[in-house]
Amino acid sequence: MKIGFDAKRIFQNSTGLGHYSRTLVTSLALHFPENKYVLFAPKITNNFHANNFENIATISPTNFIHKLLKSIWRSNWVKKDLLKNNIQIYHGLSHEIPVNIFKTKIKTVVTIHDLIFERYPHQYGKIDYEIYTRKFKYACKHANSIIAISEQTKKDIINFYKIDAKKITVCYQSCNNIFREIVSEEEKKRIKTLYNLPDKFFLTVGSIIERKNLLNIVKALKILKQTTNIPLVVIGNGKEYKLKVQQYIVANDLQNDVIFLSDNEKINELQSFKNSIDFPAIYQQAVAMLYPSTFEGFGIPVLEALCSKLPVITSNTSCLPEAGGNAALYVNPLLPTEIADAMQKIYNNKTLANEMIQKGLTYANNFTQQKTATAVMNVYKSLC
Repeated sequence: MKIGFDAKRIFQNSTGLGHYSRTLVTSLALHFPENKYVLFAPKITNNFHANNFENIATISPTNFIHKLLKSIWRSNWVKKDLLKNNIQIYHGLSHEIPVNIFKTKIKTVVTIHDLIFERYPHQYGKIDYEIYTRKFKYACKHANSIIAISEQTKKDIINFYKIDAKKITVCYQSCNNIFREIVSEEEKKRIKTLYNLPDKFFLTVGSIIERKNLLNIVKALKILKQTTNIPLVVIGNGKEYKLKVQQYIVANDLQNDVIFLSDNEKINELQSFKNSIDFPAIYQQAVAMLYPSTFEGFGIPVLEALCSKLPVITSNTSCLPEAGGNAALYVNPLLPTEIADAMQKIYNNKTLANEMIQKGLTYANNFTQQKTATAVMNVYKSLC
């Protein structure tokens, strides 16, 4: 088969959608090498190197107008390039497919990660909400098949957009295999020095937006500080909500207890930080991963942590019990006292922490790259 992908996120996104896209395409190329995979990318960056794979090609807009209006090329004009390159299946990796692509007779698949904007429209601007709704609904209606990354997302697609369940397949995502590798002590020391990490710390990863719930994590840290003084390292960035969190930090004298790695200009310039290559060495030095998000499509940092032998504290809501299984400690994300209690348990109870680590490694085997690639390939084959 010759399979095309909307590759914008592969090259231009350094967070969840980018990680999903890069990991999936890499997994397909490695485990199903007999196929040809073509990345249709508005812009090429160093976030991914297609030339490392013999069966992955990259195509970008070539004429002046297409280069000038890359977003229109991606959402519409790319159809000509798909036909020119004899693409049999086109996979929209993040919620959208080109307008009227069904007229080309090319089969289409779209991955829907979540419908969080439908659940929490107040957290989005009116224009953004309208654009997302239009794109997501169109993709769900016109794609030949829909991939949902969790049972929760499948339920939301059915409930919000009234899509037939038979059209939707749940294909869990995997994470980069670098999180499964044991980092040497020498490398840990190098990363600790490079990032100026404390000896012990809790870790949280993700965009600093309201539903990621950093404010309640910081409130939990304040509670914990009464008995245990361990700082929090934050990987991620944000705007308005981050300012709200920072105001709380200053008001409660926690400036030395919360470390925002993205606030360090030198760190932000590191390619190994942008593409997450250094993350396993950071994960493997943490006490626990804190991920008490109020709602997620899947929650890839949970899986990354399980693979990294890192205990996980996450929410008892949405899809997060799917991501953490029997390996995580679950809390009400709206209660800082519960988050603080879970932090205290993991830090003080080494037996519990070790049990969680072992359960995490076992549970993470449900989400290997081979299993993910096979599930997605079965969707492709069902369309042929």
